[in-house]
Amino acid sequence: MSFRPSLRWTWFAIGLLALVPSFPQSKPGAPAAGSTVSPEDLFYSIEWRLINAGTAHLKLDPVGGTDGKPDWRSQLRLESGGVVSKLYKVEDNYAAQLHDGFCTTSTDLNAMEGRKHRSTKVDYDYTRGKANYVERDLIKNAVSKTAEVDISPCSSDIIGTLYKLRTINLDAGQSTQLPMSDGKKSASVRIEAQVREQVQTKAGAFKTIRYEAFVFNNVIYQRKGRLFVWLTDDARKLPVQIQARMSFPIGSITVQLDKEEHGVSATEHRAVSGGHSSNSETTHAE
Repeated sequence: MSFRPSLRWTWFAIGLLALVPSFPQSKPGAPAAGSTVSPEDLFYSIEWRLINAGTAHLKLDPVGGTDGKPDWRSQLRLESGGVVSKLYKVEDNYAAQLHDGFCTTSTDLNAMEGRKHRSTKVDYDYTRGKANYVERDLIKNAVSKTAEVDISPCSSDIIGTLYKLRTINLDAGQSTQLPMSDGKKSASVRIEAQVREQVQTKAGAFKTIRYEAFVFNNVIYQRKGRLFVWLTDDARKLPVQIQARMSFPIGSITVQLDKEEHGVSATEHRAVSGGHSSNSETTHAE
């Protein structure tokens, strides 16, 4: 069994989670007026083939802005766990800089996977309409891959794309197209709101809408698969579950919400579990 590609795609699946806490309702397909974002920490567990594969921590912080429009820094930390970590240890740190409208300005991945250590940076140059991709082997201290692609006037990485989605009111049965680029390829990605479902996690039971993001099958990523995201069916649109259903031999990878924190630093560790708070705003399960 190959653990290395499985965990790499686990990291990819987690990257689809977004961290916007609340959005008011709007017309289908239209931006939600008055959308606000606040600092937030979300903590997830990862399951692969009924095995505990690790944990993910996603964090959102304001980093200033211009003309009264906010800029944000989204950070994702992935750590393998359990038997998976003993066979193939993973420590990945990903950061995305986002401008107003969730246009991505840069991304930075520092990935330690098994015996490999690599850095991948993407810069989005909107004056030239290009995204520049550079991957380095940090052990060999050498560039291993470069690329440059055309981008739209407000393109996003995979996290920024989900931020954009969560500013749009899509009811079950509706869909939209959002511009996306990973620095190697660009596409207009179809996002489809499919059905309402009840989802049970460690943080509680939630009424959700299941969305499918059509990023696989050579749209953005060549690998065959399907990607689903469950957002709460309320104004918050909290991401409580994601699932990547990959082709053999990887299979399904499921990421579920364990706890959340709002308006506090992750270093304060004011944990929230089971939908109950300790001096912080918490998830309210249906």
